[in-house]
This record gives sequence, structure tokens and C-alpha cells, in this order.
Amino acid sequence: MSAVRVLLVDDQELMRQGLRKLLEIEEGIEVVGEAADGVAALAVVAEVRPDVALVDARMPRMDGVELITRLTVEHPSVAAIVLSTFDEDDYIFGALRGGAAGYLLKDCSPDELVTAIRQASRGETVLSNPVAARLVADLRREPVGGGAFPGQELLSARELDVARMVAAGAANREIAARLFITEGTVKNHVSSMLRKLGLRDRTQLALRLTGR
Repeated sequence: MSAVRVLLVDDQELMRQGLRKLLEIEEGIEVVGEAADGVAALAVVAEVRPDVALVDARMPRMDGVELITRLTVEHPSVAAIVLSTFDEDDYIFGALRGGAAGYLLKDCSPDELVTAIRQASRGETVLSNPVAARLVADLRREPVGGGAFPGQELLSARELDVARMVAAGAANREIAARLFITEGTVKNHVSSMLRKLGLRDRTQLALRLTGR
């Protein structure tokens, strides 16, 4: 199995060097490039061909949110993970809405970071616990009962029921119990909705319903 190729994007050279030393000792992970901001990252991404980009949120010239939005459109095969000290809503929701595969805080452990890189390379969404808690709390405050959203007409009535519960932060087991269906049926509905709406995962589905 080939190594996960990682691009480091951070305006602090010390941080990039530390991340490189941390990741280079991990089997199955290869650091293929570095960039000090989003502009520099876009200039090298085609050459180094990363599987995962570790991106700081706040950088000069082009910040992490704008970079991730550009990567999603121009290099969709690259899974971008924000690695930042900032946990403000604008960064979290902006990055996820832009297509980020994850959002980690820089106080995460080395093991958490390595696991997140491997998960993101497999197409999974990764969120640090504080970010996940913030996301769920925010979604539960949103009025998701009946507001229209782009693509709503593509979904069946049952899919809309499931979608609104996903947006409220409910897990598959909770959705199944409330709607008197099996967890497998919930998973099928979620997969169908993601396909119809062109979304990657249930996090993006929740963001679509709440207008984030």
C-alpha cells in the first residue's frame, strides 16, 4: 500500500518543521511539500500531488478557508484538514462549507493527528472533540423544521425527515428509533441524499440544511 502523501501549509516555519519531523517517523506517511500560505500551496500542489493537505486557518495572502475552497474545486482529490489554534465559528463552518475533510486544533495529540491524516485519506471526516461539540451544539440551535434549502426538491418526504434530524445532530440510532425504521434504512437514506445533493458526508448535509 502506498504512503499517504502530505502537504504542510502553515505560515510558521517552526510549525512546519515540527510537523515534518513528527510525520516523517510514521510508517505509511510521506511529507511531500511545504507552503507558507494558500497562494504558495496552490502553486505547488499539482507538482507534489498530495493526498492530504494540513492547512492553517489564518495565513497571509490567502487564508485556510479560501485555500480549501479553491482546492475543492481545482484539486478535488486532495483531502484538506485544518490544523489551527483558532476555533471561531467563521473558520470552522467556513472550512467545512468549503469542503474541508476535517478540523483539528493544534493542541491535539500526535496520535490524533496521524489518525486523522489516515482517515481523511480514506475519505472520512475528522473533527477534534471541541470542534465536534461546537458543531453539534450550533446545529441543535438552528431552526431546521421546515426551512427550504438548495436541492430540497430532489429528496423524498422520508429523506427530508432524516435530513432534518441529521441537521439537529441526531445519530443514526436515534433517527431510527424516532422514525420507526432500521439503522440500515437510515444509512441508505443518508447515502441517497448525499448522492442526490452532491455532498461528501453528513456534516456537509447538516450545513446545507442550516444554511451554513
